[in-house]
Amino acid sequence: MVIDPRTPVLVGSGQVTNRPSPEGADPSRRAEPVDLMVQAVQAAADDTTGVECSIAGRRLLERTDSLRVLKPLSWEYTDPGRLVAGALGIEPPESVLATTGGNNAQRLVNRTALAIGRGELDVAVVVGADCVYSVTAARRHPDRPVLPWTAQGPDVAAPTAFGNPQRGTTVAEEERGLDLPIHVYPLFENALRARAGRGLEEHRRHIAGLWSRCSEVAAFNPYAWIRHPRSTEEIASPGEGNRMVAYPYTKLLTANMQVDQGAALLLCSAAAAEAAGVPRDRWVFPLAGADADDHWYLSHRADFHSSPGLRLAASSAMALAGTDADRIAHLDLYSCFPSAVQIAAAEIGVAVDDPSRPLTVTGGLTFAGGPGNNYGTHAIATMTSTLRADPGAVGLVSGLGWYLTEHSIGLYGTRPPGGPGRSVGAGSASDGLPERTEVAEAAGFRWADPQAAVGSLPQCASDAGAVGEVTVETYSVGYERDGVPSRAVVACRTPDGRRAWAGVTDPAHLELLVTEECCGRLGTLRPDGGLDLT
Repeated sequence: MVIDPRTPVLVGSGQVTNRPSPEGADPSRRAEPVDLMVQAVQAAADDTTGVECSIAGRRLLERTDSLRVLKPLSWEYTDPGRLVAGALGIEPPESVLATTGGNNAQRLVNRTALAIGRGELDVAVVVGADCVYSVTAARRHPDRPVLPWTAQGPDVAAPTAFGNPQRGTTVAEEERGLDLPIHVYPLFENALRARAGRGLEEHRRHIAGLWSRCSEVAAFNPYAWIRHPRSTEEIASPGEGNRMVAYPYTKLLTANMQVDQGAALLLCSAAAAEAAGVPRDRWVFPLAGADADDHWYLSHRADFHSSPGLRLAASSAMALAGTDADRIAHLDLYSCFPSAVQIAAAEIGVAVDDPSRPLTVTGGLTFAGGPGNNYGTHAIATMTSTLRADPGAVGLVSGLGWYLTEHSIGLYGTRPPGGPGRSVGAGSASDGLPERTEVAEAAGFRWADPQAAVGSLPQCASDAGAVGEVTVETYSVGYERDGVPSRAVVACRTPDGRRAWAGVTDPAHLELLVTEECCGRLGTLRPDGGLDLT
């Protein structure tokens, strides 16, 4: 088959997991994030032919036009791409650093594929790593060693920025306690439970079963941080090593950032792959992608059990690839918390309990590992090897930023994208796309931006100064390390349908929130922001 020489191909993927040191070991001797990035890029280069010190991979690295880095959360670098390039002995003209967001790995691949197809790039590397385990180990070590990791001076020029730097919450939301993902995602989870009509314990077992199936996938992933399968009972039951964190989540139902991991992707044009000598059976094609944001702030979401942005991004990408959910063989849905996976599955149109098609190829952010902004790179790397082992199949990867806010979708396959060309411009419902969807195509890769359609959907009005009678919409209850609930953030609806935020610290009311169904319950919102449940 004749392939357009500009066709973007993913020819190499590499992953590194730096496992825990023996108890009492000096954490200052552990590798830092840029070290893991370098190892991951080298592994991606070797992966182009499947042999160590791949000549083809080295040829491509030496031709790298852009080195694109997912920002580490565990260490501050001005330009980590410059450090990675120096260690690899390459001189890419462009260094890119993405903003915070679990959507950015897939989003970078989407934009990189378009740039390669347009002839703006010939070879690009996407890489990231995080070492939260090492940083935490240093803080907990009795000697409190100083990590001798690289510090870049003020004279280092900032790289090209990529992504949206906007904060994920308003000041008012943060003041009520919506300051971290663990305090936000239970809002979605409790809303899902109420909508499904499940009892509290029934629902916790439901999500623990979903996570148990993820752990079974991780058991076969050589790069997973936790490779021991966990039962539904183990995950659902609070206890030593699995404390309650935020209702209804135990520790084993949350993303695991306490890891040291890195991953890299090597993308290039078909012509560059041919010239370097990469065998065709190593090629994986980005087929289509899409990016969209839900209404940015939680206060404005229409509800807490759906994601229109994810739905329209996924349906747009599938329409451009000429496929649908039933024909996608492999999935990796961003899995920071069970609520994110359940909503994604519903919006994409796949079952959460299909034994023949797991919702992850890695094992997810709890068991495979959640290295800050870089999980998506691991997901795409694992999808690459999964598709090579299943020629002709199509895989879908979803990325997620902030609080079910930013969504990125990628579709991949071992066969090149085909079908008639599509002009760049506005899509229409007749294309299987939402009205006013922006579409771009380059050398067969297609990308959609349905943001105009998402932005036109209904949103909730907020009332930061509401007092008086309200109805509980959903809630999040945080726990102390001793297993006692300490505070709750409650999303309320006023009689005229506006959304207000309340806080609960009264022990009796906290106990009520975690033992009875309180979604739909009446309450009184006080001037100080506290809530009295009735």
